[in-house]
Amino acid sequence: MAKLLLVEDNEMNRDMLSRRLEKRGHTVLIAVDGAAGVAQAKAQLPELILMDMSLPVIDGWEATRQLKADPATVKIPVIALTAHAMDSDRDKALAAGCDDFDTKPVELPRLLVKIDELLKRGAQPPAAPPSA
Repeated sequence: MAKLLLVEDNEMNRDMLSRRLEKRGHTVLIAVDGAAGVAQAKAQLPELILMDMSLPVIDGWEATRQLKADPATVKIPVIALTAHAMDSDRDKALAAGCDDFDTKPVELPRLLVKIDELLKRGAQPPAAPPSA
């Protein structure tokens, strides 16, 4: 399975989600604020990041922008996790560079589908450029 980074400041959410993902065979790295999430992503290069948007130090939008601006982490898929379920929140997360969006409370089966899809997409080799 995959090495995931969970960036979440709420201890109960962090504990519940990390245990459920580990039960499914994933290795789960933890960061409790946006700055720690950026540092952890650069140091550990996880295969996917689950990013809470409402974080201390720097929020999830800024953390994602920093990760997507860095050549070392630009290709790591990021799923935004937020209690804000408006279309504008989804649009804001995607504009910041998130690859997908999911709402809290997390519905694990739905989130697992998104994780699997992004991991498969990331594992695929890039398409060959067309011949001239």
